[in-house]
Parts: sequence; C-alpha cells; structure tokens
Amino acid sequence: MLDLDPRNRPVLRAATITVAVLADDRLTGRGAVAVLRTQPGLRVLPTEQQHQAEVVVILVDRVTDRTLAWMQSELAAADGSIPRFILVGDGVREHHGLRAASHGLITVLSRREADFERIAQAVRDGYEGRPESPAVELGRLITLIRSVRLDVLTPDAPSPRDFETRELDVLRLLAEGWETGDIAVRLSFSERTVKNIIHGLLTRLGLHNRTHAVSFALRNDLL
Repeated sequence: MLDLDPRNRPVLRAATITVAVLADDRLTGRGAVAVLRTQPGLRVLPTEQQHQAEVVVILVDRVTDRTLAWMQSELAAADGSIPRFILVGDGVREHHGLRAASHGLITVLSRREADFERIAQAVRDGYEGRPESPAVELGRLITLIRSVRLDVLTPDAPSPRDFETRELDVLRLLAEGWETGDIAVRLSFSERTVKNIIHGLLTRLGLHNRTHAVSFALRNDLL
C-alpha cells in the first residue's frame, strides 16, 4: 500500500556551504565559529582545511592593508574553486574597496551593525549568487569603486566598442543593484540568457564574480 503520510517522506536537504572564518581577534573568531556551526546548511572548516572553503568570512575591527593581504593569500591558496569573501569590518577606504572587489569580495558588512545571524545570511546569499542582497552593501562598495576610477586609462584598456549592447546593459543594471530575474524582465530576456551573458563576461575578462565585473566596468568607464 502506498504510504501517503508526509511524516514518513524523506527530507530533502539543501547543499552544505563550507565556510572558513578568519579574525584579527581570537576570541571573536571562536565566537563566530561556534555560532556559525549552529546554522543550518553551513559547515565551518577547521584551520587545516580552510583553503577548501567556498565562502571565507573575515572579521576585523577595522579594514587595513593586512586585511586585503589576508584575502589575497586565501585566494592564492584556494584548493579548488575561487572562494567568495564576506568582509565584516569598519573603516573601509576607497582603495580597500577596489582591491577587495578584485580579490573576490561579494559583501561588506559594518562590524558595528552585523551580528552573527546577519553574517550567516550573507554567506547564504553570496553562495547562491545574490551578492546584491542586502543591496546597501553592494551599493556602498560601488560608491567606493566609483570614487577611485583611474584618471588615465592604459592604451589597451577596453572601451564600450569591445562589448555588445546587451552586455553593457546587463553590467549597468548589475551596477544599479538589480537581480538576475529583474534584469531579465527589464531587458525582455530569459533568466538563462542573462546568466549566460554574465558568465560570458566573467570568463572572457577573467573576473571572479558579478561585483568584480561591476568594478571592472566602473574602472574602465564602460558605464
């Protein structure tokens, strides 16, 4: 007889996201690890496996050049796919924002405002390709990037002529904080088409993620 009792049906679990935590304060780092381990769908890796993490959470009191060096070191040592970075700290300066975006930063949160629940949600959003959420973080980063545009472009710098109109349209809407589904509606494309355009841009330009693509476009006056 067919068992229709929902209590006896298998539970489908979401994929587990592997996370590494780096902190400038050992006590804060331990606290973050302890809390994130209780979050469903997240698995915090031990120190010896942190280079395998899909998302790296960096907790600092204030963002400094050392923070960026941490990101660069983790990126170089990554074992497998390029990690996504969640940066939690205050005092993000213009050159920090630009460098961090080029290293794979997907979200920056204020240390004073971010609790561990919000950090956990940022990890999930970033992993699922939603670095725009919450939009204010991406907006702050884009503002930083705009403020440090290069004054003089190199001779081989790309120009709008090197891109299809639809590629520039997608980049512009990404810079405005639009998500994939909304971009598809706005441009009368399918979501698959928008994702293919983004993937094509990242692959052709050797970029890490959407935020990196936006920073690239802003630095080169493509928008």
